[in-house]
Amino acid sequence: MAGDAVAAGDAVAGAASAGADGSELAVLLQALADPARLRVVEVLSRSPRRAGDLAAAAGVPAPTMSKHLRVLLAAGIVTDERSARDARVRVFRLRRESVVAVRAWLDQVQAHWDEQLKAFKAHVEREGAR
Repeated sequence: MAGDAVAAGDAVAGAASAGADGSELAVLLQALADPARLRVVEVLSRSPRRAGDLAAAAGVPAPTMSKHLRVLLAAGIVTDERSARDARVRVFRLRRESVVAVRAWLDQVQAHWDEQLKAFKAHVEREGAR
């Protein structure tokens, strides 16, 4: 059982090190930790939007939304496009890759705990048979 725990722990450590030291995942999770930014991600998961629409959806003033969007852009969670007709208009989109990265990490953490529970169950069954 101890060997299983070490192997599963290594798998989670490997998942956490997405990027050389896990810093990419940490930046993603830190950016998602704010409720307003999380709301922006939820809105963008349905369709691309302009900053003003996102500010209204999140219930924050435009300058605050601008700060949140800078954080999301820096973390690679969203991307923006400028209209060829009017460069002042920016449309923000959710980057699928960022969501996939977080999901992959969560899947590896879940696999770790599934393995731990499986090992614990086997241990309990062995002890009960004695």
